[in-house]
Amino acid sequence: MTVTIGRRELLAALGGAAVAWPLSVWAQQPAMPTVGFLRDRALATVPQRMAAFRQGLKEAGFVEGQNVAIEYRSAEDQTDGLPLLVADLLRRQVALIVGNTPAALAAKAATSTVPIVFVIGGDPVRDGLVASLNRPGGNVTGVSFISADLGAKQLGLLRELRPGAARIAVLVDPQWPTTERFLSELQAAALAVGQQLIVLDVSSGYQSIETAFTTLVQRGAVALLAGSSAFMYSQRERLIELAARHRIPAIYAWREAVAVGGL
Repeated sequence: MTVTIGRRELLAALGGAAVAWPLSVWAQQPAMPTVGFLRDRALATVPQRMAAFRQGLKEAGFVEGQNVAIEYRSAEDQTDGLPLLVADLLRRQVALIVGNTPAALAAKAATSTVPIVFVIGGDPVRDGLVASLNRPGGNVTGVSFISADLGAKQLGLLRELRPGAARIAVLVDPQWPTTERFLSELQAAALAVGQQLIVLDVSSGYQSIETAFTTLVQRGAVALLAGSSAFMYSQRERLIELAARHRIPAIYAWREAVAVGGL
């Protein structure tokens, strides 16, 4: 079953899903089964999620190095490299692959037999990961933050915070799979209430973020909505620092942003 849960329950539940769902596969594996942990971005950007993932496994009775092995892989911001990483994990006969949106899509394209557990921000049906929420079918299941579908609600909250705001800036990563839908729905919501948006692309490196903030200040944005992507998540501290420097109220897609000082 595909489950949609809140962020706080995410990886603990994922740890349970990782061991409870593919029981038949565990039985076919060697004495110490192997889990592939795969992302498109650097693993150093998600230490809290990795720690929670291990904790979830531990609570389900699996301790890394004792009765389960974990093979960590990252495409290091090069999404095109994901198929090679998936192929490597499959050669190692992993019992399970855990990944975010790009990683899960790459894994699904490569295997119809090895179980895949996704951790995403969008709709797994619309993203092409499962057939339906009630009956996902195939070898893919997982959890969603639903953050990619909250743009209209976030816009409404910003408008309450800054009533009468003439321009609101939106940062998006054009390389992220759910960006097109997120932006389409956000623009429709803005049109309905007559809100002007300044849409700015950020996708790689500090420079794109610096340039985006320079532009939004020059164009008179008085509030900021940061879209969801692995890159922006990895750069959350920089985003928050720049928003504070320019005194721009902002709303983010991740609770970790609040933990490091975001609005």
